[in-house]
Amino acid sequence: MRSHGRIFVGLMLAVLLLGGCGAARSCQETFESGGEEAVVLGAEWIFEGADVPMEAVPGEGAAPKTAQNAADLGAVANPEVPAALPLILVPEASGVKEKRNDRAVIDYSNAAEGYVMVQFTAATQKRLKAQVAGPTTTYTYDLTVGEWEVFPLSEGNGTYKVTVFENVMDHQYTMELSVSFAVELKDPFGPYLYPNQYVDYSGAVKATAKAAELVKGKDRTLDQVFAVYDYVVKNLSYDYAKAASVTSGYLPVLDSVLQEGKGICFDYASLMAGMLRSQGIPCKLVVGYAGKAYHAWISVWTKESGWVDGVIYFDGITWKRMDPTFASTSKKSAEIMAYIGNDVNYTEKYLY
Repeated sequence: MRSHGRIFVGLMLAVLLLGGCGAARSCQETFESGGEEAVVLGAEWIFEGADVPMEAVPGEGAAPKTAQNAADLGAVANPEVPAALPLILVPEASGVKEKRNDRAVIDYSNAAEGYVMVQFTAATQKRLKAQVAGPTTTYTYDLTVGEWEVFPLSEGNGTYKVTVFENVMDHQYTMELSVSFAVELKDPFGPYLYPNQYVDYSGAVKATAKAAELVKGKDRTLDQVFAVYDYVVKNLSYDYAKAASVTSGYLPVLDSVLQEGKGICFDYASLMAGMLRSQGIPCKLVVGYAGKAYHAWISVWTKESGWVDGVIYFDGITWKRMDPTFASTSKKSAEIMAYIGNDVNYTEKYLY
């Protein structure tokens, strides 16, 4: 009986790793952000490479809906500790620092807070993209006409270049607007506290309320993290049908994921990141590889432990790597948790 159980867990892990967060092509298209290369043709920039649409979540102008941040994260004097935060974190395009033309606007007024905002203002039926090139890594996102999108400055301090592109044909895009600017963050945790296109907890009333309920009365950040983790692992199940059918451009809607009680790896990671950020806990949504499969997980910062590389789980004694998808699906079996706890099995590629 025990040997059968081990075989079952092994097969389940193999299925998850081979399937990742859905079909191989879907995961690649959903998460891959740096696969497109740009070359100069005359006076225009043209993308050549994979077409990676990401369906934008409709916004409401320059200021997405608010979410409550209930935690004071520490003193400003220590750069390794997040500054005390206001109760409401609301990205805004204030227009203090921006570049615009008759096609689009890039607002980097709050780059020091860890984010940039982009809007395509002209009428078009063409596919649109924004590219955020940091000191070492380039991220590519989708845009929706007339709506502000929030993108994190994931690499912290340094020079960034943000470019807006419009599709010409097939996988080719023309450059519509571009600006470069230097970033010096006021708070190194800023990119991982504000809502953005991948972790959109703005307006996620049910998810943020549940997070507040779960952390209430818990003084230690580690206890708060565990409470949210334990809730997600116990109340979400892996959605195999969705994994098989998910299409390029999918982005989680946190309240929908919470209500449905199931999802793919992207849903697990985005929901946990959003819930933790809404309570003032810095949290990265990490996209990379678990084995050979494209996958998403989280990385959390706490006052007690600092950044814990990869996601974390509590085994009753110490905090270790946590992968909420695998832990939930396998009911936290010893074999799965051993796999999750091994850094060799995870390769980080992008941070959101």
